[in-house]
Amino acid sequence: MLWNGWGDPARATPLPEAVTGLLRDLLGVTPPATAPAVLADLVLPEAPLPEAAHRTLLAALGGRPDAVRTDTESRIRHLRGKSTPDLLRMRAGDTSGAPAAVLLPESHDEVLAVLRAAAGHGLALLPFGGGTSVVGGLTPERTGVLLALDLRRMDRLLDLDPVSRTATLEPGVRAPEAEALLAAHGFTLGHFPQSYEWATIGGFAATRSSGQASAGYGRFDEMVLGLTLATPEGTLDTGRAPRSAAGPDLRHLILGSEGAFGVITSVTVRIRPVPEVRRYEGWRFASFAEGSAALRRLAQDGPRPTVLRLSDETETLIGLAQPDALGSAPGRPDAPGGPDAPGGPDAGCLAVVGFEGTEEDTARRRAGAAAVLAASGGTRAGREPGESWARGRYSAPYLRDALLDTGALAETLETAAYWSRLPGLHQAVRDTLTATLTEAGTPPLVMCHISHVYENGASLYFTVVSAQGADPVAHWTRAKHAANDAILAAGGTITHHHGVGTDHRDWYVREAGGLGVAALRAVKRTLDPAGLLAPGVLLPAD
Repeated sequence: MLWNGWGDPARATPLPEAVTGLLRDLLGVTPPATAPAVLADLVLPEAPLPEAAHRTLLAALGGRPDAVRTDTESRIRHLRGKSTPDLLRMRAGDTSGAPAAVLLPESHDEVLAVLRAAAGHGLALLPFGGGTSVVGGLTPERTGVLLALDLRRMDRLLDLDPVSRTATLEPGVRAPEAEALLAAHGFTLGHFPQSYEWATIGGFAATRSSGQASAGYGRFDEMVLGLTLATPEGTLDTGRAPRSAAGPDLRHLILGSEGAFGVITSVTVRIRPVPEVRRYEGWRFASFAEGSAALRRLAQDGPRPTVLRLSDETETLIGLAQPDALGSAPGRPDAPGGPDAPGGPDAGCLAVVGFEGTEEDTARRRAGAAAVLAASGGTRAGREPGESWARGRYSAPYLRDALLDTGALAETLETAAYWSRLPGLHQAVRDTLTATLTEAGTPPLVMCHISHVYENGASLYFTVVSAQGADPVAHWTRAKHAANDAILAAGGTITHHHGVGTDHRDWYVREAGGLGVAALRAVKRTLDPAGLLAPGVLLPAD
């Protein structure tokens, strides 16, 4: 994975000159003053890992020399996540906070041994999966020597039960590998977030991830039937049946805990047969309000599609609903927003509707959904908008890298609320971002879509593009904090699926309340009494 950007470096694509010109003319974007740092040129201080601790950790990892890495490149590659501030700091060559070493265990028992060794030497540990956090989940508060615990070698399918339709996977299995392992037995997990190509099973559980097909397959936390957690105090096993009335469900202490309570070492998930067919299509609505009402009808009364998302007017016009079309130069007839584009220049809002399953079930749900969408004011836009979205569904992070290259600031944030609060939440966040960035001299483009729907509410996912300003990190931080305040004031949750990390932590504390935070601190003291795991992530460090 690119060390200071997203994904496969071979897939990086620069923006067309016409797009760069528009950014300059409309948003005042100018090229960065300096070129991005080069990995080979970066220098780190010698790893501050005491020799005695190094020996103990090496023994905990079976004596394998490559299981404890202190070289510069390994440490830098485990330094931060993939938020825009993370990438801006990396591009500037800021290597502050690099871990002293990277540890690579191969089993649950080795993780336990590492936790004991770290506790014995007072070393902090940060679990590391795919490295895709966009909320500061990989930038803990420094409390002495910090180690990165990379779980990539724990990448096996441990069990598959075709009768119960369950699978148990180790945490380091990346999503594409999980799908391949399951497909060999005729099954799928059905979890396809935008981070799909790089994120891991353990990371999905640790952050309560939600995939783009959540309308049909559910969120990842709804798929999880059991978890094993290694902690400094021992092992916690949860989930011996699909449902239970045996007290509070301890799985939900682990789901979303972001490494603060322990290290997830196995996940048992619900699986489903590989679908026979997949059908994606587009629908147009005159307004975001009209489209939202149509999505609510499907979410509440059915038939519910597998994929259901709606871009607002701005996102539809720009073409972000169909990322694979964004390489077209503006002014061409087939460019995003052009007269021959799938949505057309006056299309209002584009909805993408997808169906997966058996041929018969897909046809039935598709016909039923079409009747609801048409009755709600929708106009069918054909298969191309849906197929275009499916082709480009993992492309947006690469587009962000290209925008950063031009000198633009590009970042996302997300939230969720009940249906009745959604219009006010959409307006409040959009207005706050626009006002804050405009007052700072960089008027933004603010786009939004609904991508996860429930009977009682939905998520909102915002994309913001503006000029970077003199200090891009501080510039975005002010806007982000204002948006966080607006989200809580409008009745939204501080995060729907990105997680808390350190970026959302102070607002999560406000959302959970004093007593709720005290209860979570009690859990952490029980499982991690020395506070060594992910210090400052999820909860403020003591």
